[in-house]
Amino acid sequence: MIIPIRCISCGKPVAQLWEEFNKEVEKGNDPKKVLDKLGLKRYCCRSLFLTHVDLIDYMAEIKK
Repeated sequence: MIIPIRCISCGKPVAQLWEEFNKEVEKGNDPKKVLDKLGLKRYCCRSLFLTHVDLIDYMAEIKK
């Protein structure tokens, strides 16, 4: 639903990077390069961003 505030595995704060990551990927930039630019080097943090599905807007439409 919403990106976790901290990485589930290592505990690094990552939530503040989610919007910038989405904007850059929507522009057509390579996710690998965006993650490098944001400073996410650990595989646990990177996998959190690459596998996250943002369902908050979808759920808001269903409840209407």
